[in-house]
Amino acid sequence: MRRWMEARCLEVMVEDLRKLLRGYAGRRSEPTAMILDSRTLQSTPKSGARAGYDGAKRRKGSKVHAAVDTLDHLLALQVTAADEQNRAQVGLLAEAVQQITGEPMQLAYVDQGCTGENAAPVAEKHGIQLQVLKHTEAKRGFVLLPRRWIVEETLLGPPVFKDFL
Repeated sequence: MRRWMEARCLEVMVEDLRKLLRGYAGRRSEPTAMILDSRTLQSTPKSGARAGYDGAKRRKGSKVHAAVDTLDHLLALQVTAADEQNRAQVGLLAEAVQQITGEPMQLAYVDQGCTGENAAPVAEKHGIQLQVLKHTEAKRGFVLLPRRWIVEETLLGPPVFKDFL
């Protein structure tokens, strides 16, 4: 197993599987759009210095930042302390995705956590246009947004809503 890990066999297998699944879905083998989101995970006593406080979720722990393609295939993950902002991870995720796919992404769907002065220029540096998906009306609680619900399956498990869309 150690030799396989050092030779990056598992990463190559996952990449090949992603390309096959995209081909079967009638898509290009490499995605041109991705969806970025994050989830805060509750800390444990073993979290140590990695744990931070996410004020928006009112939770102490770690934050998992994920990049998936539009078919919900995982492209990259970044784990940080929960107090790290989503917009600060845009550049790292974009760079990781471009290394994995070998091609530049053109578009990234994000939530309002990736807005701000720093996120868009960092994304443009990588040739990515950020498209912020938000509701026109202020609402409380969970709201299903087009395109962005796809990443929720990766972060939270299979959505209950898939049959309704």
